[in-house]
Amino acid sequence: MPASLARESEIDVLVVGAGPAGLMCANGLAKAGVNIRIIDQRPAKVAAGQADGIQPRTLEVLQSYGLAERLLREGNHMHMAAFYNPSPKGGIVRTGRAPDITAPTARYPFEVTLHQGAIEAIFLDSLASMGVTVGRPIIPTSIELDQNPVTLKDPQSHPIKAVLKHLDAPEGQSDTEVVYAKYLVGADGAHSWVRKSFGITMDGEQTDYIWGVVDMVPDTDLPDIRNKCAIHSDNGSCMVIPREGDMIRLYIQLADADVLDPRTRRVDKARVTPQRLLDVAKKSFKPFRIETSGEIDWWTLYIIGQRVASKFSVHERVFIAGDACHTHSPKAGQGMNASMNDAHNLIWKLTQVLRGWADMSLLKTYEFERRKYAQDLIAFDKKFSALFSGKPRTDDNEDGVSHEEFVEAFQTFGAFTSGIGIHYPPSAIVDPTHQAAARNLVVGQRMLPHVFVRAADAHPVELHDLLPADARFKLLVFTGAPGAAQLARVRALAEDMARPGGALGAHARALDVVAVSAGTKDEVDYTDVPAVFRPHWSRVLVDDTDVVGRTGGGGYEAYGIGLAGALVVVRPDGYVGLVVPFEHHREVDRYFASFMRAP
Repeated sequence: MPASLARESEIDVLVVGAGPAGLMCANGLAKAGVNIRIIDQRPAKVAAGQADGIQPRTLEVLQSYGLAERLLREGNHMHMAAFYNPSPKGGIVRTGRAPDITAPTARYPFEVTLHQGAIEAIFLDSLASMGVTVGRPIIPTSIELDQNPVTLKDPQSHPIKAVLKHLDAPEGQSDTEVVYAKYLVGADGAHSWVRKSFGITMDGEQTDYIWGVVDMVPDTDLPDIRNKCAIHSDNGSCMVIPREGDMIRLYIQLADADVLDPRTRRVDKARVTPQRLLDVAKKSFKPFRIETSGEIDWWTLYIIGQRVASKFSVHERVFIAGDACHTHSPKAGQGMNASMNDAHNLIWKLTQVLRGWADMSLLKTYEFERRKYAQDLIAFDKKFSALFSGKPRTDDNEDGVSHEEFVEAFQTFGAFTSGIGIHYPPSAIVDPTHQAAARNLVVGQRMLPHVFVRAADAHPVELHDLLPADARFKLLVFTGAPGAAQLARVRALAEDMARPGGALGAHARALDVVAVSAGTKDEVDYTDVPAVFRPHWSRVLVDDTDVVGRTGGGGYEAYGIGLAGALVVVRPDGYVGLVVPFEHHREVDRYFASFMRAP
């Protein structure tokens, strides 16, 4: 090919940015068989530092893609938090300990900490196993979106023209490439080129709080160094995050005099060194000692900014995710988690539209759900940052933050920080009309984990493991109490749902089915369940304990489902979309008909 000619190609989705959001998106789409490209301007992945905390809900999400096991093996598990406040004798004293996460329904009731480079490596290795590599170093130099309404309404058209520049192209070869894409995802960070190219603004403000971050192996006599620590001292605030191996991360609150240029009043990183950050931390730690006997692994400065993009998509063809559409403080451990969950929300919607299963209207729910979440996150972050950065309450400062006030907020916010309490509002894919049919499975929240037992072989199974992120909806049929009368109801239900116009008749390709009986392992045969409700012998469960009585049982009660049974529709991202009693089963047909396309 002559050097003057650009290479051209057509793909389904172009992902710009190979941080956590971009890698999550690329991995999920590739796993679903979507033809993707992912590019990044960095010549190599992150080596150290950056984001490092994975919350309980994100662990459940990664498990649904088959990626949690390695993270759990390599990362540090953080179970407990300790709180230190000013001592009447000077310095600090521990005022209490509490669970790090207040999320009783979490499958993994702890955080996992591991540096971002190692987390990205999990995704990169998964992508490599599917023959996908990140194109680096490559930047987009222009993006055009065809505004023709006919083109935009055709989900299989390629209305996006992206010109890419290869920054390390060999001499004599073209450094330019043209990609025509059906969809584009901008996951290119807080200074997103994609966002700016489409004139999307970031709305919000910057706080006055300045913090330093240091990753190191500590030499200390603080007894809680392997717990998360929130330290409020008269010399400033500090947070300790234990990390993989013997490493910790210190978040250190800085005074203006430490970092601002006195002439410009701007942050001057040249005024700060890792040792200087450690010297500031030492004052907060007194009377405890904090040193490092080795090298500082990574360090940085940041000013807390809390902003949300004015919109998350352009004509449902160009989407932004992660830091490109929301920024906030890192101390609550939400940045990487919010970013990956943006991608998780988008992956299945793009896949269903590309497969021709769903109408393009489904893509509107990405911004509807994730922008509302981002706004809630900013509201939370403002409160949490103010509490954490505020002066502690003392006799001389009665308006300061008390220990009780901080711990109460820490625990109250637990459902939010863990990701367990995320609640999507009503829409075409969230219908709470019949919530009473499964009282504790909140429509719009993620499906609760629970251990059941397989009817075929009495093997205990975590229900979440039967809900993989494979872009298909899951229909959970709680068949109710065993017995001839109830079984007749279940058979009639199966026959009607399998009719040509029924959900299982019209949308079988997009639906997987799991049946759960309220009977025991001794009395239920998996073959009792109608064939349409048992696509495989492993998909029939009973609400009973395992053979030694150690696990399982109580699922119907935990979910708030009666012995008359119920139907639960779980979205491909693991969130409950609909619950109905048997007598309203045609609501399931209407639910899918509102956004799905018949074959």
